[in-house]
Amino acid sequence: MAPEILLDYRPLWAVLISLVAAVLILFTGERRSNLREAWTLIAAFGKVAIVFSMLPLVLGGQVIEIAPIHVAQGITLQLRVDTAGMLFAALASFLWVITSFYSIGYMRGHHEKHQTGYFASFAVCLSATMGIAFSANLLTFFVFYELLTIATYPLVIHKRNAEAIKSGRKYLAYTLISGQLFLIAIIWTYITVGNGDFLAGGFLTLEHGSAGLLGLMFLLMTVGAAVKAGVMPFHGWLPDAMVAPTPVSALLHAVAVVKAGAFGILRVVGYVFGPELLGQIGAAEVLAWFAAFTIIVSSLIAMNQDNLKRRLAFSTVGQLSYVVLGISLLTPLGFLGGMYHIIAHAFMKITLFFCAGAIYVTTHKENISEMHGIGRRMPITIAAYTIASFGIAGVPFIVGFISKWNIALGALQGGYALYVVVLIASAMLASTYLLPLAYLGFFKKSDKFTEYGEARKDMLIPIVITAVLSVVLGILPNFGANFYDLATMAAQSIVQSIELVGGGW
Repeated sequence: MAPEILLDYRPLWAVLISLVAAVLILFTGERRSNLREAWTLIAAFGKVAIVFSMLPLVLGGQVIEIAPIHVAQGITLQLRVDTAGMLFAALASFLWVITSFYSIGYMRGHHEKHQTGYFASFAVCLSATMGIAFSANLLTFFVFYELLTIATYPLVIHKRNAEAIKSGRKYLAYTLISGQLFLIAIIWTYITVGNGDFLAGGFLTLEHGSAGLLGLMFLLMTVGAAVKAGVMPFHGWLPDAMVAPTPVSALLHAVAVVKAGAFGILRVVGYVFGPELLGQIGAAEVLAWFAAFTIIVSSLIAMNQDNLKRRLAFSTVGQLSYVVLGISLLTPLGFLGGMYHIIAHAFMKITLFFCAGAIYVTTHKENISEMHGIGRRMPITIAAYTIASFGIAGVPFIVGFISKWNIALGALQGGYALYVVVLIASAMLASTYLLPLAYLGFFKKSDKFTEYGEARKDMLIPIVITAVLSVVLGILPNFGANFYDLATMAAQSIVQSIELVGGGW
């Protein structure tokens, strides 16, 4: 049964509210820092209120749209809120509230320069993220996808030194070039089909071209999304972008950029090509192999990184490929696990980056080898780090276990037992590269941190919130925003047109 369509302007307000805030932040400037930060918090709370006001309607089976803007014949810009979009938007809007408080503490505690540009760019990034989540078609998605690229650049080069400028240029080179490949595929799709409206289960078929041509179109689209998602060999920009302030790293890894890439792959696989067509042309299997390769190799590289943020960056490269792998399996539980891992990874990884930032602002230490005994002086921070690390490794009763368990079941559903071995190996590797800090922090003695204590409360409280939620969602996966139900409904809508493999859900 087709979902009920509700015409409503709330998706547009969700996009615009932080754009308005960005303008107000720029006009407020550096001299009135309290007012500037107030605009950030007002917009963050306003955005989450708008998004969550639509949640009951989406859970009730409705799809929310606004009237399209007709650019040309067959070409429109339109926003639509479906279950997949709500999943991403609810996550991003909620975490922006927490990250805003953390950012204020970080920027004040570290006495960062260029704070007005930082908060304004952050607000634009969240507008772009809402646009990506609520895009009704490929063209609208592309517009906001590129806006996110441009808005993130000032954040990457925030320090304005030679290293930051070099990293920013690398980031633009990777993302803008891949974006043009994405655009070529989008234009090709519009010429072939006549429109690019997202449809659960996909709208392309073998009638739209040969297997080879459709495979090439799929390659162009997935490369466009895989670069932001950090899938190897397109990941090179991501570790270098860690030169940015830690709240930016948290944004890149947990809320916006890499999640936008993973969400883009979801849209391409589930709403453009669809499981049936991809099964016929075999393209998704190739993507799954790239994801499995990325999961293992990035974990091995992470083990050799002493800088904490770079280690976490390579962890993200691997963990986002869990999302890609789950989606690429083309099975019901694979889709469910992949989509829920967008949620799981966000809460765990933002906790880890928050902890890294708290350590840096408090002690000015960045390398793990320098953190012996730090847990004795910052026990809450390192305890939160430990919880999130166990979650990344897939320990039960932490949110990462639920998503990874479903991906593993999805692999067995499709007859891909080898991918289960990959998941197990990755879990052991994650323990190897994440838990040493917890061990060094709590069980190794050092006199280096005797004058230090926990970070500022406006940094520590967000850390505690995200760590606790990582546990709560591991026990009650529907807590708060019904993320698990949204992922289940989205997965069901994608696979409902094909025969469920292995008995379905």
